[in-house]
Amino acid sequence: MTETATRVDTAQQEIAAVLADANTDAYVHARDIDSDTEFGYGADEGVILASVFKIPVVLEYARSVAAGTLDPTEFATVTEEFRSGGIGVGGCADDVTATWRDLALLMMSFSDNAATDFIYARLGLENIVSNLTALGLENTNLVRDCRGLFASVYADLGTEVGTLREFPPLDVLKTMAILDPARTNSSTPREITKLLAAIWRDEAAPASACDEVRTIMAKQVWPHRLSSGFPDEVTVAAKTGTLALVRNEAGVVTYPDGKRYAVGVFTKSHELTKRAPKIDAAIGTVGRIAVDAIRAAN
Repeated sequence: MTETATRVDTAQQEIAAVLADANTDAYVHARDIDSDTEFGYGADEGVILASVFKIPVVLEYARSVAAGTLDPTEFATVTEEFRSGGIGVGGCADDVTATWRDLALLMMSFSDNAATDFIYARLGLENIVSNLTALGLENTNLVRDCRGLFASVYADLGTEVGTLREFPPLDVLKTMAILDPARTNSSTPREITKLLAAIWRDEAAPASACDEVRTIMAKQVWPHRLSSGFPDEVTVAAKTGTLALVRNEAGVVTYPDGKRYAVGVFTKSHELTKRAPKIDAAIGTVGRIAVDAIRAAN
C-alpha cells in the first residue's frame, strides 16, 4: 500500500470513529479548489440538502444582479404568505421591507426561510435549476422551496398545514419525502464541492457574481459545525442545513498559505433530537480530517 493510500485509509478510519461516537451517519467530500485533489467518504451517495440548497439560490440571485435583471438596491416587501416561522424575517410578526441584497444576506447568514422563499419566487425554480444543469450537476435536484418542504410533511401525514408541533415518530419520519433524496432537494457531497469550487474559481457565473456569493457566504453567523473543526487563522465561508434527522454544512475553508478547500459534510442521525452537539462538532472534525488528508497528499 502506498503512503497516500495509507493516509486515506487512516482518515477513513478516523472519520468512522468520530461518526460512531456521535451516533450518526455521514457522507463527505473535500477537494483542493486549485488542483482538484480530493477525498471522499460516501461522496457519491444521495444526500438531503436541507438549507444547503440556498447556495444555488444565492448563486442565481448574484447571476441575476450581474445580468442586470435584478436591482439589488430595490426595496421589496416580504408578506405573510412567505413566513414559515423560525428566525429573521421568517419569525417576524409583520411584513418586512428590505432591499434584495439584504434579503440575500439574511437568507445565507441566518438561514432565513422567508427571505429565501421570497427570493426563490422572484428568480423562479427553472432558472435556478438551469444553471445547475449547465454546470454539469446531474445529481443535484431542486424541487421545492422551504414552504414546500414543510408542506410535504403535512401532505405525507394527511394533516392540515400548521397543526403539527413536532416531527412524527422516527419510523414514520423515515418514510417521508423530506428524507428521501428522490423526492426532495438533494445532491451528492461530490457535486456540492464541485459547485463550490466553480464559484471560488469564477466559473459558475460572471466573476462579479461569484465574488458576491463568496462575500455573502463568508458572513454566515453559525460557528458550531464546520468552523469548529478548524483553528481561528483558517477562514470559513459556508452554509448550514438542518431538517429533522439531517444536519449539514458545506463551504470553503482557506488556510493562511492561500490553499482553498471545498468541503461538504452531510449527516443523518440515528435518533431524532432537537439538539445534537456531538453531531454539530463532528461535522467540523470530519471536515478537518478530510482536508488534512488532502494537505498531507500534497
